Amino acid sequence: MKAKDILKNMKPYKPGKGIEEVKKEFGLDRIVKLASNENPFGFSPVVEKELPKLISNLEIYPDGYGAEIRKKVARFIGVEENQLIFGNGSDEVVQIICRTFLEPGANTVMATPTFPQYRHNALIEGAEVREVPLIDGHHDLEGMLENIDEQTRVLWICTPNNPTGVHIDQTTLQSVLERTPDHVLVVIDEAYYEYLEAEDAFDSIEALNHYPNLMVLRTFSKAYGLAGLRIGYGVGHPEVIQILEPSREPFNTSTVAQAAALLALDDQKFIEETVKENWKNKKSLMQFCENHGLNYFDTQANFLLIHLPCSGDEMFEYLLTKGFIVRSGEALGLPNTIRLTIGKKEDMQEIQEAMKEKLAAVREQ
Repeated sequence: MKAKDILKNMKPYKPGKGIEEVKKEFGLDRIVKLASNENPFGFSPVVEKELPKLISNLEIYPDGYGAEIRKKVARFIGVEENQLIFGNGSDEVVQIICRTFLEPGANTVMATPTFPQYRHNALIEGAEVREVPLIDGHHDLEGMLENIDEQTRVLWICTPNNPTGVHIDQTTLQSVLERTPDHVLVVIDEAYYEYLEAEDAFDSIEALNHYPNLMVLRTFSKAYGLAGLRIGYGVGHPEVIQILEPSREPFNTSTVAQAAALLALDDQKFIEETVKENWKNKKSLMQFCENHGLNYFDTQANFLLIHLPCSGDEMFEYLLTKGFIVRSGEALGLPNTIRLTIGKKEDMQEIQEAMKEKLAAVREQ
């Protein structure tokens, strides 16, 4: 057996430590996971109430076209049904895009660090990956545009960016689209779209009317709290969707995921409450950082990347002993940082106390 040579030098995605694993390792009864930017407030109570009814006819394949969820999402965001493609999370839509457009001899341009699956899937397809370092947490868009040539197939833009949380404003993104050649697909990943508070946020759906080479990604995994069901989608020009569809597996989103997403879209009150609580708790965490001399990026997402006077691994290990799982920036390409998901008020107060203890010990040393 001979696999692709590129796979010899690649590692599979390594998720953070699981809750039960941490409990056992440190002898703890309670663990708070703040590492994967999940919704700490759960998911819509409407979905929870109806969930038992959704688990039926499991012997039958799901609707591969996703007719009902397609119709509802199209109406909800204001596009035509043939402008949508659904995936097993927006991660799979990333994979579908790479499978469709990338191959040996082609290249793709992205920031670094950003969502790692752009790079991962591009390399598997044999494409050249051109990474342009962030500047103070922001995409170096001029540098990214300079890296585009005739062989460039996809330009990846994550806004708000994971792991820094910063967004790209309307004027800047419009300028990028104006200057990107027509042969390049511009993918704007808006996994954290619902958390955007900025008045100058880019209206990506409206922009689809003007830029046929634009693709927008969104997900039900973050604000909607359906990460465990895995469903997301891409929005683009009908011709782009038509090109992508043959690369999509025929039954890639489950019956339960589609049904739950339908219900979740109807419960916008839950989204409003989630965003409101996230905003309040995020502001409190930012104030904590300022009080303790910690720099951070001005995030528009449900997480905060915090700069530390010690390594991210050191803070990560310490917080584990206190029952908190966060993400070390060392693994994200940002040394001396942690990425901390905004949690419930009481959990944020507890983790701030734990961080305060660790910071005091570090500064004494």
